[in-house]
Amino acid sequence: MSALSQVATTLHVCLFTTMSRKTWSSLDKPPLSQPVLEVLQEFGFKLMTPVQTAAIPLLLARKDVSAEAVTGSGKTLAFLVPLLEILQRRHKETPWGAKEIGALIISPTRELARQISDVLAQFLAHDELEHLNQQLIVGGNSIEEDIAALKQQTPCILVCTPGRLEDLFQRKGDDLNLAARVKSLEFLVLDEADRLLDLGFKTSVNNILGYLPRQRRTGLFSATQTTEVTDLIRAGLRNPVLVSVKEKASVNTPARLQNFYKIVQPEQKFLALLQFLRSPTSSSGKVMVFFPTCACVEYWAEMLPPLLPERSVLGIHGKMKNKRASVVERFRSEPQAVLLCTDVLARGLDVPEIDWVVQWDPPSNASSFVHRVGRTARQGNEGNAMVFLLPTEDAYIQFLKLNQKVDLSELQEECVALKETELKPLVEQLHRLQEADKGAYDKGMRAFVSHVRAYTKHECSAILRLKDLDLGKMATAYGLLQLPRMPELKNYQGDGFMAPSFEVDLTKLTYKNAQKEQVRKQKLQTYEQTGSWPSRQKQHMKRTESWDQTKKAKLDAKSKKELRKAKKERKRKAEAGEGGSQRKRKQQYTQEELDELASDIRLFKRLKKKKITDDDFDKAMGIDVDDD
Repeated sequence: MSALSQVATTLHVCLFTTMSRKTWSSLDKPPLSQPVLEVLQEFGFKLMTPVQTAAIPLLLARKDVSAEAVTGSGKTLAFLVPLLEILQRRHKETPWGAKEIGALIISPTRELARQISDVLAQFLAHDELEHLNQQLIVGGNSIEEDIAALKQQTPCILVCTPGRLEDLFQRKGDDLNLAARVKSLEFLVLDEADRLLDLGFKTSVNNILGYLPRQRRTGLFSATQTTEVTDLIRAGLRNPVLVSVKEKASVNTPARLQNFYKIVQPEQKFLALLQFLRSPTSSSGKVMVFFPTCACVEYWAEMLPPLLPERSVLGIHGKMKNKRASVVERFRSEPQAVLLCTDVLARGLDVPEIDWVVQWDPPSNASSFVHRVGRTARQGNEGNAMVFLLPTEDAYIQFLKLNQKVDLSELQEECVALKETELKPLVEQLHRLQEADKGAYDKGMRAFVSHVRAYTKHECSAILRLKDLDLGKMATAYGLLQLPRMPELKNYQGDGFMAPSFEVDLTKLTYKNAQKEQVRKQKLQTYEQTGSWPSRQKQHMKRTESWDQTKKAKLDAKSKKELRKAKKERKRKAEAGEGGSQRKRKQQYTQEELDELASDIRLFKRLKKKKITDDDFDKAMGIDVDDD
């Protein structure tokens, strides 16, 4: 019996979306309240989705529920509807006090939390539901503002991210005492639970659970059931019902989603993207384009608008913090908008008009592919997704089929039929844009370097190998004025890089940003006087290893100390019985030794994150804990 089935001591419900769909009014044990039915009618949702059909009656029957369903399957209403019914039921028995919180909804990202809050607000706008007021608690503002709002608004429902909620529970001396306010909690929702754990919130969630009463209902909603999610089910749910909803027995993506791939040469990737965004194929609706890093989004969000003036181009990534909400709202409101983003928006974003999801390259792990493409074809609508692949990456097609049960078809549209004669003029345009603004030049260099580094960390490193790539051709796609100085390019001998066709003095590039240009001039003046460029002292250290090798040494002092101790113990045992003294000598580490060190580091990090026990760590390190 699997660990997951052992958790579900009540029932395991497995449904497919081919089942007949029921109306909201068909729920009769108990029936939904009239205010909730009226708001649902305003939404235009006449029929329930399978996950709603399965989860809502169970939650209303006071069962804990763990629901696994593909993205875009209606999970938000699957917990909001029973949440409102449960809170109303309690209010009729005993009205909610000013300092009582009846429900918590915990979401992994600010964008998803705001989206849930917006949907909830439409319910609470009904006259008969106004007493169930809510408050959105996410990062991006000072915690003092949240504390003041909690004291003033006295919400009955909190929609929050785990980090900020944990801070509020641990806050002392502000006369808030959030732990006392949740003593009467009726309903806890953990939305996108797998993503909560992926982002490293396991400790925060467990700490939050410690403040909550055990006599509550809990709904855990997730797109996938991982080992970490199973552990969370054990800790946070009591005798849960497991609900698993699949589109088909053999498919992990929405039923009306068409998945495509397109093989392109590395130097032509941006040309292929630009032609696709200009084509009628993609111009009828909104498009999301996923990039591997924040730096890539920053760069292309600056370079793409002048080359695509007919469409609104927006950019969003995890480091933007306060600006993200306004960017999402612009994307919702502007027709035919193009949103460049990272995986910060791979979950939960619900914009019905998204026709295409495009991926610059395969995501770092296969499950992210499913979540990304799930931004389209939501709620039964049609949608399309495409991933660009290099000729050396064609094995990813079969890998995705085996790993995620996703079939990819080659896109045959004329919109991505490329001509060699079109590449040079486009690259020259990118060169000119960088020549006109050193800020664009800097962003381009950072984007390319970050892309290379991200590629080395790919989950599918066995088939997506950096050594198979022509980095010069990749740099051409970015329109770089020169190849960056980085270890991966130290021995580059290829002729794939397309240099500028015009004379350019990189030392004389100027910033369009007045403040940055002023700083540059000050540094230039110092350089002319002293012969040394300011703030470059730290860069004199010679790098002899590539990024993926140097990351192996990035541990804090305590980690290094513990690791050295463990390795010393293992070495002592390996050398047991070999008499004589050992002379210390300097040695050059082999690649095998570096790989072994990296494996030990990964193991120790798993121990620190409590993903393995001390005994598991000792066993893997070859340490017999029973020996003296």
